[in-house]
Amino acid sequence: MYKSVKPLFALTALAMSLSFGSAFADSLPNVVILATGGTIAGTGASSTTTVGYQAAKLNVDKMIQGVPELQKVAHVTGEQVAQIASESMTDEVWLKLAKEVNRLLAKPDVDGIVITHGTDTIEETAYFLDLVVKSKKPVVIVGSMRPSTAISADGPINLYNAVILAGSKDAVGKGVLVCLNDQINAGRDVTKTNTSDTDTFKSPELGLLGYMQDNKAHFYRQSTRLNTANTPFDVSDMTSLPRVDIVYGYEGMDDTEMKAAVAAGAKGIVMDSVGDGSVPVQMYPEYREARKQGVVIVRASRVGNGIVARNGEANDDQEDLVVADTLNAQKARILLRLALTQTNDTKEIQKMFYTY
Repeated sequence: MYKSVKPLFALTALAMSLSFGSAFADSLPNVVILATGGTIAGTGASSTTTVGYQAAKLNVDKMIQGVPELQKVAHVTGEQVAQIASESMTDEVWLKLAKEVNRLLAKPDVDGIVITHGTDTIEETAYFLDLVVKSKKPVVIVGSMRPSTAISADGPINLYNAVILAGSKDAVGKGVLVCLNDQINAGRDVTKTNTSDTDTFKSPELGLLGYMQDNKAHFYRQSTRLNTANTPFDVSDMTSLPRVDIVYGYEGMDDTEMKAAVAAGAKGIVMDSVGDGSVPVQMYPEYREARKQGVVIVRASRVGNGIVARNGEANDDQEDLVVADTLNAQKARILLRLALTQTNDTKEIQKMFYTY
């Protein structure tokens, strides 16, 4: 009798195990990886090549195959949106990417999106998407500082963490996130701070949102600024974005760059100026001329930290200028471009800089 029960018990245990395994697999989130290229898809001449490598060589399928552990944490599929180094990112790719993210997130069987991206402009793409994605589902942008062929490539673990984060219910409603080096940063606040260090992405002063540890996202704060589904910016029918240029501030500057930007057809200019966005006296005539032509001007600061105070280092009310608040110049440019698709009213645009 004992011998007849043992096989039956074993079969029952096996059936329970298979059933549990199936239920576990069915409970995994559905995450789509959208690949755009970058160092995370790069290859070098040898395992010690960490500079001078070729970016954007591996396609999305190769990257997924390179991290088999992904299948344990999510149902992962991939799509190649672009295959470029991120210094070559364009409006065309941005709009294509945004539309695809919105299309996928509208599907009930997609829980989150991971975007692989080069690190040079990752912060700009992150903020752009933070303003135009129309879903509260997680969107996570990930990259690496070392190519896939390096001895201690950071791409695989970054991708693994990003997939977990994109499938996490804790990440819902927190805006577009950037996840590298076990750290979670807000797309609005994050910036690249070091040319080659793996710990390059920081959110100066405002701080990171949390960490990835033990295969789980740990959040400690979130941004109070409105994002994604709570913004008015809709790119669904857009084929282009208004031109906005950045003019850099420095000792002895003159109005050459600003005149060139206006002549090139810029609808807006971000002045990445010194200190608290201070305006050199020799720039005022060209500021005023640009405003007469309808060009919207935003004062930002090259310092990298702090608020640019309205009516602080310039009489913004009198000169009809906008201040960037805590946004750096490259992010102020993005918000201004989207703002200009809605209005040319500087008072309304200033409200946007205090809201998003």
